[in-house]
Amino acid sequence: MFSALVLSVALTLAPVVTPPPGGGDLDYQLGGAVRPDPRVEIVVRDRNAPPSPGRYNVCYVNGFQTQPDEASFWRDRWSLVLKKDGRAVVDEAWGEWLLDIRTTTKRAALARIVGRWIDGCARDDFDAVEFDNLDSWSRSRGLITRAQAKAFARTLVARAHADGLAAGQKNWAELDGTALGFDFAVAEECGRYAECGDYVASYGSRVLAVEYRRADFDRACARWGARLGIVLRDRALSRTGVRSWC
Repeated sequence: MFSALVLSVALTLAPVVTPPPGGGDLDYQLGGAVRPDPRVEIVVRDRNAPPSPGRYNVCYVNGFQTQPDEASFWRDRWSLVLKKDGRAVVDEAWGEWLLDIRTTTKRAALARIVGRWIDGCARDDFDAVEFDNLDSWSRSRGLITRAQAKAFARTLVARAHADGLAAGQKNWAELDGTALGFDFAVAEECGRYAECGDYVASYGSRVLAVEYRRADFDRACARWGARLGIVLRDRALSRTGVRSWC
């Protein structure tokens, strides 16, 4: 009787997690916050930016690799940056260092840092968080395993849910992230690489798709535009850059 009561109270006190609206149009505003187009229901912004009033807001957090403008922060925590032959391993496409999630100890240390950022998203009244970049292991020169990436993802998802935030799987189309607890997906260039269907198989219409080339955007819209929120952005994600919706 007592244990049932405790369970009932725990469930009552658990934060409510609300995933983004399926198929809602989105704006991907990592390069700076601007007033969203009236059609936009979902806004993704950096954790240092404020949420957009009246929209569903997703907080962007670097969970698996660094931000280029935070080099000094990570140099002070250099042991947590992945290195090969003494040099930081870089995601060349974005100029970002990969974080070293290979051991339980390092994952715990990183979870304390990233966890504080997640807490900040919750305090700022975001609705969800996306962790960049779940597939970073694939650019680790063979140093990070899939299992290590999954282990760290579970930790971050649990922290987000404890804060009442939905958690978004960022990339890695082949993985069904619902098994790790993810509530939705953020898919970069799934039209370009014919991966949108993989995300839909896991998340249905709760896929936020971002394309950076017009031809890929047009292809994604033709196949998935009636079901998914798809936005065309310039690769720099600049405040005044390209924005188109299906």
